[in-house]
Amino acid sequence: MTILPVTILGEPVLHRRAEPVQAFDGALKTLVADMFETMDAAHGVGLAAPQIGVGLRIFTYQMENDDGVPGRGVLVNPTLTLGKISGKSPDPDEELEGCLSVPGIDFPLKRAEWVRVRGFDADGGPLDFEATGWFARCMQHEYDHLDGKLYVDRLNDHYARKAKRARKERGWGVPGLSWMPGVDPDPFGH
Repeated sequence: MTILPVTILGEPVLHRRAEPVQAFDGALKTLVADMFETMDAAHGVGLAAPQIGVGLRIFTYQMENDDGVPGRGVLVNPTLTLGKISGKSPDPDEELEGCLSVPGIDFPLKRAEWVRVRGFDADGGPLDFEATGWFARCMQHEYDHLDGKLYVDRLNDHYARKAKRARKERGWGVPGLSWMPGVDPDPFGH
């Protein structure tokens, strides 16, 4: 298993739709193992393949939940069905979201409180479950990566302006930027 660099906002693979996985083979299993290793080293609760520069529809997660779903897993070629997203403003204390590809900053964001997730495990076995609360948020966040969206792309106008300012201050938005979990300082202070 290998820890891989995490791409930062502006890397082209983060901003385009990922391709479906075609083969459930040894290469896929190695990639998934590397994704878990990288996610763990980064202290992340999820990691999508585009975040390590791989344009495939895969994400890993590590999040205990009340939905009867294993707290650690992988989804290959997932689909999501979302519940309703409230039109209210996000709560700045209770709905903060962050991202390993937008390192060290977080913003409030409204998400659906319920999703249905379908996809496959690394062996090609079918997965089908419902997720609620923060687990649903995690599923939506990682799934967005597979469609070329980052959570900052979904912010309301107020927080979008702040995110744009942070992006400019940090020099993000250009290809070639990454950080190395376990080597570079942890941007979230774990």
